Amino acid sequence: MGILLKTVVILLFTLSSSFADISTFIKNDCATCHSFKEVKSDFTERIKRKASPLYYAGNKYKEEWLVLWLQNPTRIRPGGSFPPNHTIVTDEGDIIDDKTLDKHVSLSLPQAKEVASYLMGLKTKQELIDKIDYSPKKISKSSGKLNFVKFQACQSCHKDSRDEGGVSGPELYTAWNRLQEKYIVSYITEPELWDDHTMMPNKNLKKSRIQKLVDYLKLLGEENEK
Repeated sequence: MGILLKTVVILLFTLSSSFADISTFIKNDCATCHSFKEVKSDFTERIKRKASPLYYAGNKYKEEWLVLWLQNPTRIRPGGSFPPNHTIVTDEGDIIDDKTLDKHVSLSLPQAKEVASYLMGLKTKQELIDKIDYSPKKISKSSGKLNFVKFQACQSCHKDSRDEGGVSGPELYTAWNRLQEKYIVSYITEPELWDDHTMMPNKNLKKSRIQKLVDYLKLLGEENEK
C-alpha cells in the first residue's frame, strides 16, 4: 500500500468516529486555519488569515447550525477570508479564483456534535453580547431589501440571495440561521470591537436602521428554511 493511500485510509478512519481528545483535534487540525486565542494583530495577519477566528465562536454561532454545517460545509465567504488574495482582474471585471480557496473538511455527526459543543464554550466577547437589546419586528421584504441595497449599500459586499450581491463579505441570506441575533446586532453596531482589522465598516448607524437590517436578515433566514 502506497504512502498516499495509507494516509487516506488513516484519515477516513479518523473521521469515521468520535475524537479521543477534542482539544487535541482543535489544536492540531482546526488551529491550522482558525485562531483560538485573541491576540493584538497587525494588518499583515489579516492579509494572511485563512479562516475566521473562533475564540468567540460561542458568542457568534448557533450550535444547531454548526452541527449541520460541519457535516456538509458550504462556502460562506465567496471570496475567502481576504478576497484580494483570491481575485483575478479581467477586462470584464474582477472574478474569484475558486481554485485558490481551501475546502473545509467534513465531519461525522458525532464529531460535529463534539466540535460544536467545544466551540460554544468559547465566549471571550460575552460583554459585547450582554449590552445588546434586540426584539425582532415584522418587516416587508421590499422595505428590507430597499434598506439593504440602496440606503445601506450592504449588497456591494454581501449577497442577500444566491444570485445577487457582492463577494468580499460573507453571504447573508443564511446569516439568521447560523448567527446569534445579538451577535448580528453587536457586529453591525461596532465591528471593530470584534476584530481589530475587520473589513466591515462602522457606519455609526442609528438603532432603528440596525433593527431594520437585522429584521430583514431574519426574514431571509426564515425563507431559507422553507
